[in-house]
Amino acid sequence: MRSRLTVTLGHAARLAARLRGGGRGGTAFPGLVMERTDPGFLARTLGRLPYGVVVVSGTNGKTTTTKMVVQLLREQGLKVFTNRTGSNFVRGVLAALLTEVDAAGRLDADIAVLELDEAHAVHFVAQVRPRACLLLNVMRDQLDRFGEIDYTASLLAQIASATREVVVVNADDPRLSSPAFLEPVTARTAAFGAGAGLRHLFLSDDDLRTGLAPGPAQGVGTATHGSANGAAASEDGAARTAGTPVAPRVTLQAITGQRATVRVDGADHEVTFTIPGVHNLLNACAALEVVLEVLGDDADLTGLLTTLGRVEAAFGRGEVLTLDGRPVQLSLVKNPAGFRMGLLSAAAQAHDGEVVMIAINDEYADGRDMSWLWDVELDVLRPGGVAVVTGVRAWDMALRLRYDEVAVELVEPDLRQAVARMRQAASQADRPVRIFTTYTAMLSLRAILGELTDVEEVMS
Repeated sequence: MRSRLTVTLGHAARLAARLRGGGRGGTAFPGLVMERTDPGFLARTLGRLPYGVVVVSGTNGKTTTTKMVVQLLREQGLKVFTNRTGSNFVRGVLAALLTEVDAAGRLDADIAVLELDEAHAVHFVAQVRPRACLLLNVMRDQLDRFGEIDYTASLLAQIASATREVVVVNADDPRLSSPAFLEPVTARTAAFGAGAGLRHLFLSDDDLRTGLAPGPAQGVGTATHGSANGAAASEDGAARTAGTPVAPRVTLQAITGQRATVRVDGADHEVTFTIPGVHNLLNACAALEVVLEVLGDDADLTGLLTTLGRVEAAFGRGEVLTLDGRPVQLSLVKNPAGFRMGLLSAAAQAHDGEVVMIAINDEYADGRDMSWLWDVELDVLRPGGVAVVTGVRAWDMALRLRYDEVAVELVEPDLRQAVARMRQAASQADRPVRIFTTYTAMLSLRAILGELTDVEEVMS
Protein backbone atom coordinates (compact mmCIF):
# COMPACT_ATOMS: atom_id res chain seq x y z
CA MET A 1 0.00 0.00 0.00
CA ARG A 2 2.83 2.40 0.84
CA SER A 3 4.54 1.79 -2.52
CA ARG A 4 1.25 2.46 -4.32
CA LEU A 5 0.92 5.83 -2.57
CA THR A 6 4.57 6.69 -3.33
CA VAL A 7 4.09 5.95 -7.03
CA THR A 8 0.97 8.12 -7.11
CA LEU A 9 2.80 11.02 -5.48
CA GLY A 10 5.73 10.57 -7.85
CA HIS A 11 3.52 10.73 -10.93
CA ALA A 12 1.80 13.84 -9.57
CA ALA A 13 5.18 15.49 -9.00
CA ARG A 14 6.33 14.53 -12.49
CA LEU A 15 3.19 16.02 -14.03
CA ALA A 16 3.61 19.22 -12.03
CA ALA A 17 7.25 19.53 -13.10
CA ARG A 18 6.34 19.04 -16.75
CA LEU A 19 3.54 21.59 -16.59
CA ARG A 20 5.86 24.10 -14.98
CA GLY A 21 8.58 23.35 -17.55
CA GLY A 22 6.28 23.67 -20.55
CA GLY A 23 6.32 19.94 -21.29
CA ARG A 24 10.03 19.40 -20.58
CA GLY A 25 11.91 18.42 -17.44
CA GLY A 26 10.63 16.29 -14.61
CA THR A 27 13.73 14.13 -14.31
CA ALA A 28 14.84 14.82 -10.72
CA PHE A 29 11.92 16.48 -8.93
CA PRO A 30 9.72 13.34 -8.74
CA GLY A 31 12.69 11.51 -7.26
CA LEU A 32 13.03 14.20 -4.59
CA VAL A 33 9.35 13.81 -3.65
CA MET A 34 9.66 10.02 -3.48
CA GLU A 35 12.87 10.20 -1.47
CA ARG A 36 11.36 12.54 1.11
CA THR A 37 7.99 10.81 1.48
CA ASP A 38 9.12 7.17 1.34
CA PRO A 39 12.85 6.67 2.12
CA GLY A 40 12.49 2.88 1.95
CA PHE A 41 10.99 2.72 -1.55
CA LEU A 42 14.33 2.29 -3.30
CA ALA A 43 15.48 -0.65 -1.17
CA ARG A 44 12.06 -2.34 -1.25
CA THR A 45 11.79 -2.15 -5.01
CA LEU A 46 15.33 -3.08 -6.02
CA GLY A 47 15.65 -5.67 -3.27
CA ARG A 48 13.25 -7.96 -5.15
CA LEU A 49 15.41 -8.30 -8.27
CA PRO A 50 16.68 -11.88 -8.71
CA TYR A 51 20.04 -10.81 -10.19
CA GLY A 52 20.46 -7.86 -7.86
CA VAL A 53 22.00 -4.47 -8.64
CA VAL A 54 25.14 -3.54 -10.58
CA VAL A 55 26.59 -0.08 -9.84
CA VAL A 56 28.87 1.63 -12.37
CA SER A 57 30.94 4.53 -11.06
CA GLY A 58 34.21 6.38 -11.59
CA THR A 59 35.27 9.68 -13.07
CA ASN A 60 35.12 9.05 -16.81
CA GLY A 61 33.00 6.75 -18.98
CA LYS A 62 30.08 5.94 -16.67
CA THR A 63 27.23 6.68 -19.06
CA THR A 64 28.64 4.87 -22.09
CA THR A 65 29.84 1.87 -20.08
CA THR A 66 26.48 1.55 -18.34
CA LYS A 67 24.78 1.57 -21.73
CA MET A 68 27.11 -1.22 -22.86
CA VAL A 69 26.46 -3.35 -19.78
CA VAL A 70 22.71 -2.94 -20.22
CA GLN A 71 22.80 -3.96 -23.89
CA LEU A 72 25.05 -6.94 -23.18
CA LEU A 73 22.74 -8.25 -20.46
CA ARG A 74 19.58 -7.66 -22.48
CA GLU A 75 20.93 -9.57 -25.45
CA GLN A 76 21.78 -12.40 -23.06
CA GLY A 77 18.07 -12.61 -22.24
CA LEU A 78 17.75 -10.58 -19.03
CA LYS A 79 15.22 -7.83 -18.35
CA VAL A 80 17.27 -4.83 -17.25
CA PHE A 81 16.28 -1.68 -15.41
CA THR A 82 18.61 1.31 -15.77
CA ASN A 83 18.66 5.08 -15.29
CA ARG A 84 19.11 5.82 -18.99
CA THR A 85 18.39 9.55 -18.64
CA GLY A 86 21.91 9.99 -17.29
CA SER A 87 20.62 11.47 -14.02
CA ASN A 88 23.15 9.67 -11.86
CA PHE A 89 22.05 10.87 -8.41
CA VAL A 90 19.83 8.78 -6.12
CA ARG A 91 16.87 11.02 -7.00
CA GLY A 92 17.52 10.33 -10.67
CA VAL A 93 17.33 6.58 -10.01
CA LEU A 94 14.03 7.04 -8.19
CA ALA A 95 12.64 9.14 -11.05
CA ALA A 96 13.71 6.46 -13.53
CA LEU A 97 12.02 3.80 -11.39
CA LEU A 98 8.82 5.81 -11.55
CA THR A 99 8.67 5.32 -15.32
CA GLU A 100 9.10 1.53 -15.02
CA VAL A 101 7.11 0.33 -11.99
CA ASP A 102 3.41 -0.50 -12.05
CA ALA A 103 0.81 1.24 -9.90
CA ALA A 104 1.72 -0.97 -6.94
CA GLY A 105 5.43 -0.20 -7.22
CA ARG A 106 6.45 -3.56 -8.73
CA LEU A 107 9.37 -3.54 -11.17
CA ASP A 108 9.34 -6.07 -14.01
CA ALA A 109 13.09 -6.67 -14.26
CA ASP A 110 15.73 -9.28 -13.50
CA ILE A 111 18.59 -6.92 -12.73
CA ALA A 112 19.33 -3.21 -12.31
CA VAL A 113 22.40 -1.56 -13.87
CA LEU A 114 22.85 1.94 -12.49
CA GLU A 115 25.26 4.71 -13.35
CA LEU A 116 25.99 6.66 -10.18
CA ASP A 117 27.98 9.77 -9.42
CA GLU A 118 30.82 8.92 -7.03
CA ALA A 119 29.45 10.94 -4.11
CA HIS A 120 25.81 9.95 -4.58
CA ALA A 121 26.75 6.30 -5.03
CA VAL A 122 27.83 6.33 -1.38
CA HIS A 123 24.31 7.38 -0.35
CA PHE A 124 22.83 4.73 -2.64
CA VAL A 125 24.88 1.80 -1.29
CA ALA A 126 23.92 2.82 2.24
CA GLN A 127 20.34 1.96 1.23
CA VAL A 128 20.91 -0.83 -1.31
CA ARG A 129 23.97 -3.07 -1.21
CA PRO A 130 24.87 -3.84 -4.83
CA ARG A 131 25.64 -7.36 -5.94
CA ALA A 132 28.43 -6.06 -8.20
CA CYS A 133 30.18 -2.79 -8.86
CA LEU A 134 32.33 -1.62 -11.75
CA LEU A 135 34.83 1.11 -10.88
CA LEU A 136 36.32 2.68 -13.99
CA ASN A 137 38.95 5.21 -12.94
CA VAL A 138 39.83 8.06 -10.59
CA MET A 139 40.67 11.38 -12.20
CA ARG A 140 40.73 15.02 -11.12
CA ASP A 141 37.21 16.24 -11.80
CA GLN A 142 34.98 19.00 -10.42
CA LEU A 143 37.51 20.09 -7.80
CA ASP A 144 34.90 22.42 -6.30
CA ARG A 145 32.81 19.33 -5.39
CA PHE A 146 35.30 16.54 -4.78
CA GLY A 147 38.48 18.33 -3.76
CA GLU A 148 41.59 16.17 -4.02
CA ILE A 149 41.68 12.95 -6.01
CA ASP A 150 42.32 10.79 -2.94
CA TYR A 151 38.95 11.87 -1.59
CA THR A 152 37.29 10.67 -4.79
CA ALA A 153 39.11 7.34 -4.38
CA SER A 154 37.81 7.10 -0.82
CA LEU A 155 34.24 7.44 -2.12
CA LEU A 156 34.78 4.57 -4.54
CA ALA A 157 36.31 2.55 -1.71
CA GLN A 158 33.05 2.89 0.21
CA ILE A 159 31.13 1.56 -2.80
CA ALA A 160 33.52 -1.39 -3.06
CA SER A 161 33.21 -2.18 0.65
CA ALA A 162 29.41 -2.21 0.43
CA THR A 163 29.37 -4.59 -2.56
CA ARG A 164 28.22 -8.12 -1.78
CA GLU A 165 29.64 -10.36 -4.51
CA VAL A 166 32.18 -8.92 -6.95
CA VAL A 167 34.13 -5.67 -7.35
CA VAL A 168 35.54 -5.02 -10.83
CA VAL A 169 38.33 -2.44 -11.04
CA ASN A 170 40.60 -0.89 -13.65
CA ALA A 171 43.89 -2.76 -13.26
CA ASP A 172 45.79 0.21 -14.72
CA ASP A 173 44.50 2.79 -12.26
CA PRO A 174 47.02 2.86 -9.39
CA ARG A 175 44.45 3.97 -6.84
CA LEU A 176 41.86 1.33 -7.67
CA SER A 177 44.25 -1.59 -8.05
CA SER A 178 46.40 -0.86 -5.01
CA PRO A 179 46.47 -3.25 -2.03
CA ALA A 180 45.38 -0.37 0.21
CA PHE A 181 42.19 0.08 -1.83
CA LEU A 182 41.39 -3.62 -2.15
CA GLU A 183 42.33 -4.82 1.34
CA PRO A 184 39.06 -3.78 3.06
CA VAL A 185 36.95 -5.30 0.27
CA THR A 186 35.14 -8.47 1.36
CA ALA A 187 33.71 -9.30 -2.07
CA ARG A 188 35.90 -11.09 -4.60
CA THR A 189 37.76 -8.78 -6.96
CA ALA A 190 38.16 -8.84 -10.74
CA ALA A 191 39.80 -6.48 -13.21
CA PHE A 192 40.01 -5.21 -16.77
CA GLY A 193 42.77 -3.24 -18.43
CA ALA A 194 44.89 -2.39 -21.45
CA GLY A 195 47.67 -4.60 -22.75
CA ALA A 196 51.22 -3.37 -22.25
CA GLY A 197 51.45 -2.11 -25.83
CA LEU A 198 48.47 0.23 -25.37
CA ARG A 199 49.11 1.55 -21.88
CA HIS A 200 50.50 4.81 -23.26
CA LEU A 201 47.03 5.65 -24.58
CA PHE A 202 45.15 5.19 -21.31
CA LEU A 203 46.99 7.34 -18.82
CA SER A 204 46.19 7.43 -15.13
CA ASP A 205 45.83 10.75 -13.35
CA ASP A 206 49.38 10.35 -12.03
CA ASP A 207 50.67 9.80 -15.59
CA LEU A 208 48.95 13.00 -16.73
CA ARG A 209 50.41 15.03 -13.89
CA THR A 210 53.97 13.79 -14.34
CA GLY A 211 53.84 13.77 -18.13
CA LEU A 212 55.44 10.31 -18.15
CA ALA A 213 53.46 7.96 -20.37
CA PRO A 214 54.07 4.25 -19.82
CA GLY A 215 54.67 1.88 -22.71
CA PRO A 216 55.82 2.51 -26.27
CA ALA A 217 54.81 5.69 -28.05
CA GLN A 218 52.92 4.00 -30.85
CA GLY A 219 50.04 5.45 -32.85
CA VAL A 220 46.40 4.60 -32.41
CA GLY A 221 46.24 2.96 -35.80
CA THR A 222 49.07 0.55 -35.03
CA ALA A 223 48.19 -3.07 -34.36
CA THR A 224 49.94 -3.57 -31.04
CA HIS A 225 50.08 -6.81 -29.10
CA GLY A 226 51.46 -7.45 -25.67
CA SER A 227 50.80 -9.16 -22.40
CA ALA A 228 48.20 -7.77 -20.06
CA ASN A 229 50.45 -5.67 -17.82
CA GLY A 230 52.99 -8.43 -17.88
CA ALA A 231 50.60 -11.18 -16.84
CA ALA A 232 47.53 -12.75 -18.35
CA ALA A 233 44.64 -13.79 -16.14
CA SER A 234 44.35 -17.48 -15.46
CA GLU A 235 42.10 -19.28 -17.93
CA ASP A 236 39.49 -20.15 -15.33
CA GLY A 237 39.75 -16.73 -13.66
CA ALA A 238 39.87 -18.51 -10.29
CA ALA A 239 42.46 -16.40 -8.46
CA ARG A 240 40.09 -13.61 -7.50
CA THR A 241 39.71 -13.72 -3.72
CA ALA A 242 38.59 -10.97 -1.39
CA GLY A 243 40.93 -7.98 -1.31
CA THR A 244 43.58 -9.54 -3.56
CA PRO A 245 44.95 -7.59 -6.55
CA VAL A 246 44.54 -9.65 -9.71
CA ALA A 247 45.65 -9.63 -13.30
CA PRO A 248 42.88 -8.44 -15.60
CA ARG A 249 40.68 -11.15 -17.06
CA VAL A 250 39.67 -8.94 -20.02
CA THR A 251 42.23 -6.74 -21.77
CA LEU A 252 42.35 -4.51 -24.81
CA GLN A 253 45.38 -5.80 -26.70
CA ALA A 254 45.44 -4.01 -30.05
CA ILE A 255 43.66 -1.28 -32.00
CA THR A 256 43.60 -0.76 -35.77
CA GLY A 257 40.98 1.83 -36.65
CA GLN A 258 37.65 0.48 -35.43
CA ARG A 259 38.98 -3.06 -35.17
CA ALA A 260 40.40 -4.25 -31.87
CA THR A 261 41.82 -7.37 -30.26
CA VAL A 262 40.13 -8.20 -26.97
CA ARG A 263 41.78 -10.87 -24.81
CA VAL A 264 39.49 -12.89 -22.54
CA ASP A 265 40.94 -15.53 -20.22
CA GLY A 266 44.10 -15.68 -22.31
CA ALA A 267 42.39 -16.07 -25.71
CA ASP A 268 42.35 -13.27 -28.31
CA HIS A 269 39.17 -12.24 -30.12
CA GLU A 270 38.85 -9.75 -32.99
CA VAL A 271 35.98 -7.25 -32.66
CA THR A 272 34.99 -4.56 -35.15
CA PHE A 273 33.37 -1.75 -33.17
CA THR A 274 30.65 0.65 -34.23
CA ILE A 275 31.16 3.02 -31.32
CA PRO A 276 33.66 5.86 -31.94
CA GLY A 277 36.49 6.79 -29.62
CA VAL A 278 39.60 4.97 -28.45
CA HIS A 279 38.51 5.32 -24.83
CA ASN A 280 35.25 3.52 -25.57
CA LEU A 281 37.13 0.39 -26.60
CA LEU A 282 38.54 0.16 -23.07
CA ASN A 283 35.07 0.91 -21.68
CA ALA A 284 33.84 -2.05 -23.72
CA CYS A 285 36.38 -4.30 -21.99
CA ALA A 286 35.15 -3.02 -18.63
CA ALA A 287 31.54 -3.75 -19.55
CA LEU A 288 32.40 -7.23 -20.80
CA GLU A 289 34.30 -8.05 -17.63
CA VAL A 290 31.50 -7.14 -15.23
CA VAL A 291 28.93 -8.99 -17.35
CA LEU A 292 31.09 -12.13 -17.38
CA GLU A 293 31.30 -11.93 -13.59
CA VAL A 294 27.56 -11.43 -13.16
CA LEU A 295 26.49 -14.17 -15.57
CA GLY A 296 29.16 -16.70 -14.65
CA ASP A 297 28.78 -20.01 -16.46
CA ASP A 298 25.64 -18.74 -18.20
CA ALA A 299 27.62 -16.18 -20.22
CA ASP A 300 27.72 -16.69 -23.99
CA LEU A 301 31.07 -15.11 -24.85
CA THR A 302 30.59 -15.28 -28.62
CA GLY A 303 27.24 -13.51 -28.32
CA LEU A 304 28.67 -10.91 -25.94
CA LEU A 305 31.49 -10.03 -28.32
CA THR A 306 29.03 -9.72 -31.20
CA THR A 307 26.88 -7.37 -29.12
CA LEU A 308 29.91 -5.23 -28.20
CA GLY A 309 30.57 -4.63 -31.87
CA ARG A 310 27.05 -3.23 -32.32
CA VAL A 311 26.88 -0.91 -29.30
CA GLU A 312 26.49 2.76 -30.20
CA ALA A 313 27.49 5.84 -28.25
CA ALA A 314 25.39 7.20 -25.42
CA PHE A 315 23.87 10.63 -25.95
CA GLY A 316 26.52 13.35 -26.08
CA ARG A 317 29.37 10.84 -25.61
CA GLY A 318 30.61 10.45 -29.16
CA GLU A 319 27.02 10.56 -30.39
CA VAL A 320 26.83 11.33 -34.10
CA LEU A 321 23.95 13.44 -35.47
CA THR A 322 23.31 14.44 -39.08
CA LEU A 323 22.86 18.10 -39.97
CA ASP A 324 22.54 19.31 -43.57
CA GLY A 325 23.73 15.89 -44.72
CA ARG A 326 26.97 16.08 -42.69
CA PRO A 327 27.90 14.23 -39.49
CA VAL A 328 28.05 16.21 -36.25
CA GLN A 329 29.83 14.36 -33.45
CA LEU A 330 29.32 15.43 -29.82
CA SER A 331 32.27 14.75 -27.54
CA LEU A 332 31.67 15.32 -23.82
CA VAL A 333 34.64 16.87 -22.00
CA LYS A 334 34.70 17.54 -18.28
CA ASN A 335 38.25 17.02 -17.07
CA PRO A 336 41.82 16.79 -18.46
CA ALA A 337 41.72 13.03 -19.05
CA GLY A 338 38.37 13.12 -20.83
CA PHE A 339 39.38 16.02 -23.05
CA ARG A 340 42.65 14.29 -23.88
CA MET A 341 40.88 11.11 -24.98
CA GLY A 342 38.41 13.14 -27.03
CA LEU A 343 41.28 14.89 -28.81
CA LEU A 344 43.06 11.57 -29.35
CA SER A 345 39.96 10.06 -30.93
CA ALA A 346 39.47 13.14 -33.11
CA ALA A 347 43.05 12.92 -34.36
CA ALA A 348 42.57 9.25 -35.22
CA GLN A 349 39.27 9.75 -37.07
CA ALA A 350 39.52 13.14 -38.79
CA HIS A 351 41.35 12.14 -41.94
CA ASP A 352 39.81 14.87 -44.12
CA GLY A 353 39.60 17.58 -41.50
CA GLU A 354 36.66 18.72 -39.40
CA VAL A 355 34.96 21.94 -38.44
CA VAL A 356 35.56 22.14 -34.68
CA MET A 357 33.43 23.92 -32.08
CA ILE A 358 34.15 24.01 -28.35
CA ALA A 359 31.37 24.78 -25.85
CA ILE A 360 32.35 25.39 -22.22
CA ASN A 361 29.90 26.05 -19.37
CA ASP A 362 30.58 26.22 -15.65
CA GLU A 363 27.23 25.26 -14.14
CA TYR A 364 27.05 22.99 -11.08
CA ALA A 365 26.86 19.81 -13.18
CA ASP A 366 29.98 20.89 -15.10
CA GLY A 367 32.02 21.95 -12.10
CA ARG A 368 32.59 25.60 -11.29
CA ASP A 369 36.39 25.39 -11.37
CA MET A 370 37.59 25.70 -14.98
CA SER A 371 41.30 25.69 -14.12
CA TRP A 372 41.49 22.14 -15.46
CA LEU A 373 41.44 23.55 -19.01
CA TRP A 374 45.08 24.53 -18.50
CA ASP A 375 46.03 20.89 -17.96
CA VAL A 376 44.86 19.90 -21.46
CA GLU A 377 47.36 20.00 -24.34
CA LEU A 378 45.41 21.44 -27.27
CA ASP A 379 48.15 21.65 -29.90
CA VAL A 380 46.55 18.76 -31.83
CA LEU A 381 43.93 21.34 -32.92
CA ARG A 382 46.58 23.63 -34.39
CA PRO A 383 46.47 22.43 -38.03
CA GLY A 384 42.75 23.08 -38.58
CA GLY A 385 42.08 25.58 -35.82
CA VAL A 386 38.72 26.03 -34.09
CA ALA A 387 35.80 27.53 -35.96
CA VAL A 388 33.69 28.59 -32.96
CA VAL A 389 34.18 28.80 -29.20
CA THR A 390 30.98 29.20 -27.20
CA GLY A 391 29.36 28.81 -23.80
CA VAL A 392 29.48 30.71 -20.53
CA ARG A 393 33.28 30.38 -20.37
CA ALA A 394 33.91 30.92 -24.08
CA TRP A 395 36.50 33.63 -23.54
CA ASP A 396 38.41 31.51 -21.02
CA MET A 397 38.55 28.70 -23.56
CA ALA A 398 39.63 31.07 -26.32
CA LEU A 399 42.47 32.36 -24.13
CA ARG A 400 43.58 28.81 -23.38
CA LEU A 401 43.64 27.99 -27.10
CA ARG A 402 45.68 31.11 -27.82
CA TYR A 403 48.40 29.94 -25.41
CA ASP A 404 48.65 26.70 -27.43
CA GLU A 405 48.75 28.73 -30.67
CA VAL A 406 45.43 27.35 -31.91
CA ALA A 407 43.65 29.80 -34.21
CA VAL A 408 40.03 30.65 -33.28
CA GLU A 409 37.79 32.10 -35.97
CA LEU A 410 34.93 33.23 -33.70
CA VAL A 411 34.13 33.57 -30.01
CA GLU A 412 30.34 33.59 -29.55
CA PRO A 413 29.09 32.91 -25.98
CA ASP A 414 25.48 32.47 -27.12
CA LEU A 415 24.98 28.79 -27.98
CA ARG A 416 22.22 29.33 -30.51
CA GLN A 417 24.22 31.91 -32.44
CA ALA A 418 27.27 29.67 -32.23
CA VAL A 419 25.38 26.75 -33.77
CA ALA A 420 24.28 28.99 -36.65
CA ARG A 421 27.89 30.05 -37.31
CA MET A 422 29.13 26.46 -36.99
CA ARG A 423 26.51 25.35 -39.50
CA GLN A 424 27.60 28.09 -41.90
CA ALA A 425 31.28 27.15 -41.55
CA ALA A 426 30.54 23.45 -42.17
CA SER A 427 28.54 24.32 -45.28
CA GLN A 428 31.26 26.55 -46.70
CA ALA A 429 34.00 24.00 -46.04
CA ASP A 430 31.78 20.99 -46.84
CA ARG A 431 33.27 19.13 -43.88
CA PRO A 432 31.95 17.16 -40.89
CA VAL A 433 31.63 18.80 -37.49
CA ARG A 434 33.00 17.86 -34.08
CA ILE A 435 31.81 19.60 -30.93
CA PHE A 436 33.78 19.32 -27.69
CA THR A 437 31.31 20.28 -24.96
CA THR A 438 30.79 20.28 -21.22
CA TYR A 439 27.69 18.60 -19.83
CA THR A 440 25.18 21.42 -19.50
CA ALA A 441 26.27 22.94 -22.79
CA MET A 442 25.76 19.54 -24.40
CA LEU A 443 22.17 19.35 -23.14
CA SER A 444 21.44 22.81 -24.53
CA LEU A 445 23.15 22.06 -27.83
CA ARG A 446 21.14 18.86 -28.27
CA ALA A 447 17.96 20.86 -27.74
CA ILE A 448 19.01 23.46 -30.31
CA LEU A 449 20.11 20.82 -32.81
CA GLY A 450 16.84 19.00 -32.17
CA GLU A 451 15.07 21.93 -33.82
CA LEU A 452 17.20 21.43 -36.93
CA THR A 453 17.56 17.67 -37.26
CA ASP A 454 16.59 14.35 -35.68
CA VAL A 455 17.93 14.04 -32.13
CA GLU A 456 16.98 11.19 -29.83
CA GLU A 457 14.90 12.34 -26.86
CA VAL A 458 16.41 10.85 -23.70
CA MET A 459 15.11 12.92 -20.84
CA SER A 460 11.97 11.58 -19.15
